[in-house]
Formats: sequence, structure tokens, C-alpha cells
Amino acid sequence: MDEPRIEVDALDSGAGFSLTTRRNCSLPPHALAWLLAFTACFSFAIGFGFAAVGAWPVLPFVGLEVLALASAFCVHALHAADYERIVVRHGAMRVEVREAGRVRVHDFHPGWVRVCAQRAEGSMRVGVRSHGRELEIGRHLDAPARGLLAAELASRLKRYRDGGSS
Repeated sequence: MDEPRIEVDALDSGAGFSLTTRRNCSLPPHALAWLLAFTACFSFAIGFGFAAVGAWPVLPFVGLEVLALASAFCVHALHAADYERIVVRHGAMRVEVREAGRVRVHDFHPGWVRVCAQRAEGSMRVGVRSHGRELEIGRHLDAPARGLLAAELASRLKRYRDGGSS
């Protein structure tokens, strides 16, 4: 199993904390670009080989194959830097969610927010809830790591509310 992608940082000399979760990006975008270039060259080489012996209708399909693969790689690269960051300091809790280059910010009061975890058939859903609003967190993690995130966030929020450091 991969290591959970949860980073914990203390802020302002212990007056708050930050939790960041990231996608497990096993292949960075620049490596994907090299893989795509190699795959495209290899596919076109095979296609040109077939065209040389008279099977030229293969070439448009090679082009479609490379275009489909390039599209999938672009979608992957767009989401490679996605993250969720929970920052608690100065009496405020801010949740930043970055998806596909867009950052959404959700603000909560750390004294009122509750961490809720729901288990269902091999999966787990974790969220923060306050005043009728709920936000799902830990979407980039597997079920065991979501459990770790819920426990870590609940523990740190309790210590923060009790006046201790992160």
C-alpha cells in the first residue's frame, strides 16, 4: 500500500496547524510527456510499416489512438497537482480545495466544526460539518488514509479548542 499523502505542519509557533492531502501522482507530468512521445513514435512507426506494405488505412487509426492517449494524459496532468489543505489559525478554519487548476475556499469556525466519518462496504467518507454545511474532505485518499485523516483532524481540532498547540 502507498504511504498516505497527508502532510501536517504546525503554524505560527504552535498557534495553529495545517493538514494537506494530495493525489498519489506516481508519474509526474514531464515523465508522462516523454511516455506519450515514445508511444506516439512507436505507434506511428508501426503504422508507417503497415502503410509501406499497402495497408495505408491503418494510419488514421494510429492518429486517433495517439490523440485519445494524449487527451487522457492531458486530463491526468490537469489533476496531478490537486490538493486539499485545511488550515486552522487565529480562530478560523479554512479548507482550500484545488481541482483542475481552480481553487475553492470554504471557511468554518474551528469551535463549531465537527469531523464526521461514515463507513460503507469497504469505503469511507470523511467530512467537516458546521451550521448545516458539510464539506467532503480526503477525496484523494484511500479508505484507510481517510480514517487517519479523520482521526488526525479531530485530535488536532480538540487540542486547538482546548487551548493547546497543534
